Amino acid sequence: MQILKRIAGYTRVSTKEQGEHGYSIDAQREMIENYCKQNGYELVKIYEDKGVSGKSTNGRLALKRLLEDAKKGLFDVLLVWKINRLARKQLDLLKIINELDKVNVSFRSSTENFETETPAGKLNLQMIGAISEFERNTIVDNVKMGMKARARNGEWNGGIVLGYDTVKVKGKNSKDTKGVLEINSEEAMIVKEIFELYASGKGLKAIVNTINHKGYKTKRGNPYNVNGVKDILHNPIYIGKIRYNVRENWAEKRRKGINPDPIIVDGKHDPIISEELWDKVQELYKSKSGKAKRRYDGSFPLTGILRCTACGAGMVAHRTTKKRKDGTKYILRYYHCGNFKNKGSSVCRSNGIRADYAEEYVFNRLSEVISNDKFLQDIVSTLNEKRRNEIKPLETELRYTEKRIEEFSSKREKYFKLFEDDIIDADALNKRMKALQDELEKYSKIKEDVLEKLTENDSQEISFDFVQMVLSDLHSLLAKAPHDQKKMLLQLILKKITITDRKKIDTIELHFNEKIINYFLNTDKEPPTPDGGSSFLAEKYKSLQLFMVRFTVLYSKL
Repeated sequence: MQILKRIAGYTRVSTKEQGEHGYSIDAQREMIENYCKQNGYELVKIYEDKGVSGKSTNGRLALKRLLEDAKKGLFDVLLVWKINRLARKQLDLLKIINELDKVNVSFRSSTENFETETPAGKLNLQMIGAISEFERNTIVDNVKMGMKARARNGEWNGGIVLGYDTVKVKGKNSKDTKGVLEINSEEAMIVKEIFELYASGKGLKAIVNTINHKGYKTKRGNPYNVNGVKDILHNPIYIGKIRYNVRENWAEKRRKGINPDPIIVDGKHDPIISEELWDKVQELYKSKSGKAKRRYDGSFPLTGILRCTACGAGMVAHRTTKKRKDGTKYILRYYHCGNFKNKGSSVCRSNGIRADYAEEYVFNRLSEVISNDKFLQDIVSTLNEKRRNEIKPLETELRYTEKRIEEFSSKREKYFKLFEDDIIDADALNKRMKALQDELEKYSKIKEDVLEKLTENDSQEISFDFVQMVLSDLHSLLAKAPHDQKKMLLQLILKKITITDRKKIDTIELHFNEKIINYFLNTDKEPPTPDGGSSFLAEKYKSLQLFMVRFTVLYSKL
């Protein structure tokens, strides 16, 4: 007797594909239902991701639920209309298939001939996936060529830029539209002021202070920072130029993808500043950047761990030169607010704390805790009680988050229905989908964080012996480590240090997450070092017993 196979379907459509023939969710669902009827299979459920790109697996909530249900054994076969509905990248496809294979779930396409139970079938699947990715990459390359051609022609390829608004105008074909730049007079005034301030001798930090105190905001409504102002001063769009292809494949390569020879041509938009002012600013910046950088001895191992008492931002390194009575100079090290450094006094104050005091205090407190069994026992007891008390509010937050996700998913369904019924157009759909997708991703991230915390608090209580073992070993490492490795260790074990408004240490929070525990327990791999080479720390890591626990310790004013 043939066993009835339980089928789960998966459909996906991006916002652009929604209007294309054969790509709609309804069409995909119909194909899956017909396939199951023709083959006598039981269709358990169809998982649907609407308005989500197949470029990556991020933000695809239905796919995540599908993989979770596969682990629970709720179905035997995953069925799609085409492979590219599941993944467009070969690597993503193989990862998903591997996850399904681990729980004995097969994979099928209703329009492509392959199966995953045999080596030959898997080879056929990989070939189809490779061809699908090749086709997508070809399309992407053609789009990039078209955008480069537009840029060389002086046309704007889209994006947000201070001083201009992107306005849609009809192209040669009545169905085509393109974006052109029009000057935003209020924002253009800010751009002019930034260039004029720099040309008058003001530095980046001084300019940020000036414009933030005047209440000026970025295009996204945020205060200005040093890097943002620097980017404005180097953007030739303000003298009527189009600059394109500065970064290639930014999502994958990040800063390694910076193109040394971008496209820079005369644009079809009006300039905001004169070429004389532009040239003056560029020459001035070049002359300043040519000066030798000051170098000082001493590291700042608590950078980013110390938190500003006013705004909560990470504290960053700062040095100031003082003069003794005999005329000799010396350097004092401080940690001060990162927001103050990058965005100026309109956002926060310096709230500086002496580096020598902070570092000595932290190291001494670590030594006290490690050497005092009573302190350590109190920490472990407080920790375990804190873990128990955190479960209930986390469960409440999880229920609220899941409700919000359900609400936004329902709204997306309604907008798709309005589009399918021709009540709203594609532009309105795109706009709403973007806003709703942002909300869904935000709450999905919150849900993941809550679930992770619940998992941590659900585990067994942490033993006194384990905490003592780990901290005592860390203490010995810190005593020997050079500056760069000491900073690396502290960044791993210290989660947060808060200070009082009197510039004194208030609380220290130690955070041992999976990353640091893995460093301690992994006998095959050394922890990373700044120079990428071997480290004397590795031998210490290899000596620890095989435990796997996550914990957070909070102690105050010891």
